[in-house]
Amino acid sequence: MAFQGGAINAGGFIACHRFVTHTTGFATYFGTEFALGNIQSAFGMLTVPMFFLLGAATSGFLVDRRVTMGFKPAYHLSFGLISLFMLAAAWFGQRGVFGTFGDPLELSKDYSLLALLCLASGLQNGTITSASGSVIRTTHLTGITTDLGLGIIRVIASKHSTEVKTQEHRANWMRIGIIGFFVLGSAVSSFIYYHFN
Repeated sequence: MAFQGGAINAGGFIACHRFVTHTTGFATYFGTEFALGNIQSAFGMLTVPMFFLLGAATSGFLVDRRVTMGFKPAYHLSFGLISLFMLAAAWFGQRGVFGTFGDPLELSKDYSLLALLCLASGLQNGTITSASGSVIRTTHLTGITTDLGLGIIRVIASKHSTEVKTQEHRANWMRIGIIGFFVLGSAVSSFIYYHFN
């Protein structure tokens, strides 16, 4: 899933020159565009993360809410929707709905692609986060990198029990794996995107 997260982010960046799951970046873009007087662009980009939020809320409805109510989580629906959104992005992209791949950001064309990718990413991240008990996130690396930094210190410098250190050591390797597969997904997909548009 981290490989896919990297692939989605790389594709969004190459296509629209914006990272898909970088909510902080969208907020910063809003501030800089607003300061330059580009009000439509500023507010347009500020609304894109709302699709990530909608995807995460949808996963909460399909997974988290069901678990809380004592029902089996609907992972199949969540992953089915993610697949549907990714197929829609590919299908519409092939037909030029989003403009020419790699052209500079044009809000009227790129907005729908960014929104669709954010929706899929929010759904993926929410589903995996819920399934893992809020331990794993696969569509962005800020939290995982923070957890890895803290985890390294917990293993080497703390006075925790051997059992706690062993658990943290395993968690650190999982975090390294997520980071590695996200980077690998970005690299492999970027190669494909650049060579095959």
